[in-house]
Amino acid sequence: MSASNSRSDQRRPSQARTGTMDLIPDPRQTWPAPCGGDRFPLDSETLIEASPGTEGVAQWFRTTVGAATGLPFAGDRPGAGGADGGTGDNRIVLEISPDIDRELGPEGYRITVDGYEIRIEGGSAAGVFWGTQTLRQMLGPDAFRRAPVLPGREWTVPMTVIEDAPRFAWRGMMLDVARHFLPKDDVLRCLDLLAAHKLNVFHFHLTDDQGWRVEIKRHPKLTDIGAWRSRTKWGHRASELWDEKPHGGYYTQDDIREIVAYAAERHITVVPEIDIPGHSQAAIAAYPELGNTDVIDTASLTVWDTWGINANVLAPTDNTLRFYEDVFAEVLELFPSPFIHVGGDECVKDQWKSSPTAQARIAEEGLADEDGLQSWFIRHFDTWLTARGRRLIGWDEILEGGSRVTEQGIRAPGSGTTEFGLAPGAAVSSWRGYGGGIAAARAGHDVVMCPEQQVYLDHRQAAGDDEPMPIGYVRTLEDVYRFEPVPPQLTEDEAVHVLGTQANVWTEVMQDRSRVDYQVFPRLAAFAEVAWSVLPAPAERDFADFEWRMEEHYRRLDALGVEYRPPGGPLPGQRRPGVLGRPIEGVPPNV
Repeated sequence: MSASNSRSDQRRPSQARTGTMDLIPDPRQTWPAPCGGDRFPLDSETLIEASPGTEGVAQWFRTTVGAATGLPFAGDRPGAGGADGGTGDNRIVLEISPDIDRELGPEGYRITVDGYEIRIEGGSAAGVFWGTQTLRQMLGPDAFRRAPVLPGREWTVPMTVIEDAPRFAWRGMMLDVARHFLPKDDVLRCLDLLAAHKLNVFHFHLTDDQGWRVEIKRHPKLTDIGAWRSRTKWGHRASELWDEKPHGGYYTQDDIREIVAYAAERHITVVPEIDIPGHSQAAIAAYPELGNTDVIDTASLTVWDTWGINANVLAPTDNTLRFYEDVFAEVLELFPSPFIHVGGDECVKDQWKSSPTAQARIAEEGLADEDGLQSWFIRHFDTWLTARGRRLIGWDEILEGGSRVTEQGIRAPGSGTTEFGLAPGAAVSSWRGYGGGIAAARAGHDVVMCPEQQVYLDHRQAAGDDEPMPIGYVRTLEDVYRFEPVPPQLTEDEAVHVLGTQANVWTEVMQDRSRVDYQVFPRLAAFAEVAWSVLPAPAERDFADFEWRMEEHYRRLDALGVEYRPPGGPLPGQRRPGVLGRPIEGVPPNV
């Protein structure tokens, strides 16, 4: 029996629900088409009419949905009325509409399926693209396959009108490829899965203590040495088990260009992360002069082979600044994203406290302490990125230590900065809870809400011994569905600074694509609805209705080959018996 069949067997029977569709995310409005018909057929004569600006969407639909259905979806000239000049009542019309932009925003769309055509109007090409993703769901699970399973079958969609638009502009997922490297094709597949769920930001965590994953031509040893480790901890860092096989890999600059272009075709922005000044042992192993050489023998360091918070951090020297300016210069050439993520989290200060070089820098810059030194690092690249037309974003620790000591001995933020010492355009990924995001929004900084207690998908999905390598609190499908990105403590004006939300996928215990699939799905579907749809308050959300719609969505995931966690628990091959995790009991704190 195949894995997909086994997963299907664990589901509860489908329930009848009339007059609605099982779309995920749930659209804002649906109503019957004015013509009052039932189903609109698509066949080998169905044309695609792509109005100016939608040609790329038409190409995606023709390539992807055309492959699944076996239908050619030939092109039709706008206004031609069909390839033969006739009535043109068998076509899909794609159009950018200023009216939709005004009413629903640039990512909004309207689908009208009547007796004449399927018309998808969007506020921009992105809105049209999200509309085609909805149409794909309306065609049924087999529209998510790579080739027809029943050649010659009839394809139909219900006659209806759908109006839809996202709640948030930033609907993201972070993927950590530093702890465990994923090949390029797995990353491209991940982008397809994000697009299928109307997620539009891919946060690409490219560097950490355990590996450097992006080619930097000016500093080739970052990948020659920093991309490889000799062995890997198997399970949580307290485990006694090791995978003795060397692990590593990296993306060439052409790989990155391909990933970015592939994402752009799907209206996804790739936000790269280069982590500084902590989480940097892989870089220091490649270039020992980047570390605190007056405290430890940095030449003896290798790429880290275990997990946790690492004491080896960057030295606060001019050489380190110039080195990372080189790195970021190449990163900017590769990633057109307006945001560049600099990490800034979990920087242990012990080496700086013992380092004469670090202490001299603190005195020279008039900093209050080692927290101020970390802020000095971040402010330097905040200024550097701002001067080049980009915006810095970092984990919520970048809010700490932003003051200087004035001549009067008073701590004060730097000139031209907010109370946290950051440029006004800097943004914050609030991961330790809501608190950092609340503080940042109140200070006028934009925020992406991604609290670990709610949307860290490396956390386990259920209690019990069957969960593979269980980490953190239990976060069920329902828990994620009831996550609310905007905390009630924010006023309406402050809440405007919440750009959106993001689910984070840290891969210490995810060795390959299968493990990533298991941890991410089906919870990413619930997260996608939270990020896209306008939902009631968490306690009032209709999770039973969401579960009903998930019945069909599991079949879409099956068609896509996603090895998700079945509702009834892991399949035998998904378990990791005897491998130590770190489960945390109880309800996660709301901080």
